[in-house]
Amino acid sequence: MPRFFRSTRFRVAVTAFAASAVALGAVAVWFVLQAESRLRNTAAQLADAHADAIVQLLNTGAAPGDLTLLVRDSIYEVVDRAGASVASCPVLRGGSLTVYDTDVTLRPYEFDRADVRSVGCAPELRGLDDDLTLHVVHATSGDSRYQVYAGAQLDPEGQAAVDSVRTVLTFGVPAVAVLIGVIAWLAVRRSLRPVEAIRGEVAEIGAHDLGRRVPAPRSGDEIARLAGTMNDMLARLDEAVTRQSRFTSDASHELRTPLASLRAQLEVLLAHPDRLDWRHACENALLDVTRLQDLVADLVLLGKLDHAGPDRLEPVPLSEVAEAVAAGRAEVEVRGAPVVRGQRSRLERLLRNLVDNARRHAVSRVVVEVSAVDGWAVLAVTDDGPGVPEADRRRVFDRFVRLDDARARDDGGSGLGLAIVADIARAHGGTAEVEAGSRFVVRLPELKTS
Repeated sequence: MPRFFRSTRFRVAVTAFAASAVALGAVAVWFVLQAESRLRNTAAQLADAHADAIVQLLNTGAAPGDLTLLVRDSIYEVVDRAGASVASCPVLRGGSLTVYDTDVTLRPYEFDRADVRSVGCAPELRGLDDDLTLHVVHATSGDSRYQVYAGAQLDPEGQAAVDSVRTVLTFGVPAVAVLIGVIAWLAVRRSLRPVEAIRGEVAEIGAHDLGRRVPAPRSGDEIARLAGTMNDMLARLDEAVTRQSRFTSDASHELRTPLASLRAQLEVLLAHPDRLDWRHACENALLDVTRLQDLVADLVLLGKLDHAGPDRLEPVPLSEVAEAVAAGRAEVEVRGAPVVRGQRSRLERLLRNLVDNARRHAVSRVVVEVSAVDGWAVLAVTDDGPGVPEADRRRVFDRFVRLDDARARDDGGSGLGLAIVADIARAHGGTAEVEAGSRFVVRLPELKTS
């Protein structure tokens, strides 16, 4: 199928044409039928009046042959019990009116207008050279000897008007339907211009120019909301790609340092085997390998947290997590018994990272607090160290961030510990932040056990 016929514009135009044709056609047919019904009802009422008048004359003893003198301006035919025509006006020559509640058409050769007995018939017969269309009704005389069939001509002017309307509607309905289809095609084409602009812009956006945005119309309609949604998606993609690129660069840098140190030690050891202490060199190499192992483990965990939240969720009492992690390493203060839904091992990892970070900076004391506040389970770790400067309290949770006093890799970590804390908290529907310098607070949704 050609592309044009598969387009939205064409399908909407065809649908509009078909729907309007059906609707307008139905209305036109109903209108014409109603107009014709009114014409027939008017003719039927007039014919009923004529039939009643003839029946009254027959009931009073008038002979059928006298009807031409007694009845004026009426078209009728009277038949006896045998079905023979005993009187008619006009005089019929092969035609018949012996049907009723329907239309009868008399051809010019089927009645005689020149006959003297036809003189008293309806005035519409005078000067008529065409067919005569009548609506015929039926009545019976009182003694059932005669059947009377009276007819009245449909209003010629009304019938002409109905015929004109029928002709106009026959050609006008399809024309209007086509016009509606064309208008629908143009309207959809105009409405879809922003969509085409969005599609063209998206087609040109590559992996290296995610900072571009699609044009957003000011109409405030569904297309404008679509453009806004796509721009939000592009912003998220841009942020994700930028973050991934930065993360890859930082990870490669962090991995390069211990690898270079390990290689240098091994090269010196091989170049001068008799001048170095093999045991001390192996211990230093083992430290670098351990640092590499921890860094890779942190990177793997961050990768999992980036792509999925915690699985195998279960109710976890935070007090138990605090006592298991902080035993012998920090003081534990429990106020309340908050329970959260999550993965115990990752929550333990979260708290372990916070305690390790606090111990690196504490002077003498680390306190872990567990409490419940306004539907949130609160886990706080406080140390008596110098604290985090206010300007760094947000970026301290970014990956590979080390503050100036913690840049020594021997005791400063890899810069991923607090990033893991933030990602685990986020995966559990919570938040992580720094309060009052040296107080790290994690808030998680509390699980109601009642």
